[in-house]
Amino acid sequence: MGVARLLAKGWLVVCAFAAGHALARAVGGQVPPVAALVSAFVPMLLFGAMGFLFIAGYGLSSGHLLSRFKPVHFAPGFDEIVFALFVVLSFLIQVAPYHVSSGIVNALETAMRVAVPGQRALEASLARCNLDGGRAFSAAAAWLLAFVFLGSAISRVRISAALVRLERKRRIEPLGPQGIAFVLGVAGVAGIQFLFMGTLYRWLSCSLLGGLTGALLTGLAPLLLAYLIFAALTNLLATHPEG
Repeated sequence: MGVARLLAKGWLVVCAFAAGHALARAVGGQVPPVAALVSAFVPMLLFGAMGFLFIAGYGLSSGHLLSRFKPVHFAPGFDEIVFALFVVLSFLIQVAPYHVSSGIVNALETAMRVAVPGQRALEASLARCNLDGGRAFSAAAAWLLAFVFLGSAISRVRISAALVRLERKRRIEPLGPQGIAFVLGVAGVAGIQFLFMGTLYRWLSCSLLGGLTGALLTGLAPLLLAYLIFAALTNLLATHPEG
């Protein structure tokens, strides 16, 4: 769970999720299929290449990326497969034509309002901007999926930490074990404050909240935060020889 690989995987998920939403909106706007594909995936390729260029620069700065890089390092494990499936499910919930108001939907939104302060902040911002269209339910579902993923991943965190320790015997990270754990820990605390506590939602303008940025923050960001917390805990345990 090196920083470069985490950044690469996270950037890939963000680009793919954003491209999917751009494609869905283009198709919903009666754009021809070919034009919709071009408008969605050309920006994804450009932004993806730009991000991977910076990430590769960080990896090259350590002096060992080219000599020790193997495609197997990006092969998904069980947690990554579950994470990807949850991301797809969250995307499908967001692009659904409508969300039926029912007892289960209302119960989920109510439960997330109690458990997640950020859900209440998001709904307040949606009400301020006169936005809904299933956005509150999409965010509540994303938080539920994030909790399920985090609980599942944490149940195997000691095994993941042991694998990270074995990997570090073959690959030296430029930041060192303590440095990686510190960086991921700080990023996790910031994510909790901005997303779980809802500070970021209060700062968003209505145009951002109703656009692609809002879709990313409500449908993908909770899952990314859960994965970041799992990665931080894994790296923290991996710093101890018997963690």
